[in-house]
Amino acid sequence: MCDLRPARDDDTEGVIRLIGAVFDEYEGCVLDVDREEPELRAPATHYDRFWVLEREGRVVGCAACSLHLPMVEMKKIYLDADLRGTGWGRRLIEIVEREARRLGATRIEAWSDTRFTRAHAVYAHLGYEKADATRFLHDLSGTEEYHFSKSL
Repeated sequence: MCDLRPARDDDTEGVIRLIGAVFDEYEGCVLDVDREEPELRAPATHYDRFWVLEREGRVVGCAACSLHLPMVEMKKIYLDADLRGTGWGRRLIEIVEREARRLGATRIEAWSDTRFTRAHAVYAHLGYEKADATRFLHDLSGTEEYHFSKSL
């Protein structure tokens, strides 16, 4: 049984563990929180909205967004490997979409590492369009990202 709830800043350890585990699945992906993602030290404070999915007191999923109304940027969609294919990834995306609609957004956008192909399939299934252009983050992971967007 999983429970989805708004994040608190004291969820930081679980969120970092989750994202680190996902990064470990991909060659060359590095999570250096202090140098590149210090916002993970206080996720509820940093992001306009942040949710965690818990199972037995452990963070097994997360989703966040930043508000740039009338657009919302979806961020930090991560799911424990054991839960992939169960519908939870879709539900994490849908909670961001519901919040965006509630706030009056007309568009939702996301950037995703080109290595995260399974996530891209979920985005496509949910009606997101992938742009032709990519961006490079010039980070420790050598990240190149695809841009996805959807009208709400």
